[in-house]
Amino acid sequence: MTAARPLVLASASPARLGLLKQAGLDPKVMVSGVDEDAISAPTPGELARVLAEAKATAVADGLTGGELVVGCDSVLDLDGEPLGKPRDAADATARWRAMRGRSGVLRTGHCVIDTVSGRRVSETASTTVRFGSPDDAEIAAYVASGEPLHVAGAFTLDGRSAPFIEGIDGDPGNVIGLSLPLLRHLLAQLGVRITDLWG
Repeated sequence: MTAARPLVLASASPARLGLLKQAGLDPKVMVSGVDEDAISAPTPGELARVLAEAKATAVADGLTGGELVVGCDSVLDLDGEPLGKPRDAADATARWRAMRGRSGVLRTGHCVIDTVSGRRVSETASTTVRFGSPDDAEIAAYVASGEPLHVAGAFTLDGRSAPFIEGIDGDPGNVIGLSLPLLRHLLAQLGVRITDLWG
């Protein structure tokens, strides 16, 4: 039965879609339309989880084809402050000047909803990111590329900012946008083996 279950990714992130496809999954993408700025939580980790739950719920509502809906959201935790996508180039520049030579924790909330049973499971994965020390010219060039304006924390592990990341402690997929080990764990809680969803 599980082999026929359709998987839905409640995210417009091409990086998340890429991770799932590389792992043998072929989800349908449905963007939630959730207003992220309207949601708050006491800590960056809780914010990431609540946002993931909101996205998954928005997409799952109204689905009737037995889908498993996966929602994710990432937030960079820098000194306890949640940093999502930067507002503009000036914000991205200021963030990189604040982050360089330091460490932050990338927190990604994951939520999986089984539209058959209505059950929902969610959790947040955390990975420590050690930032390098790009100089002002390198930061300006990176911001001018436009890449940091579209990603949480104003950086990616698999893009132009990769040379500015000294290392990580934890799951690299989580930094890219989705922890496959955590997804496997959440699916198992719903009685679904991730291998049964391979295309």
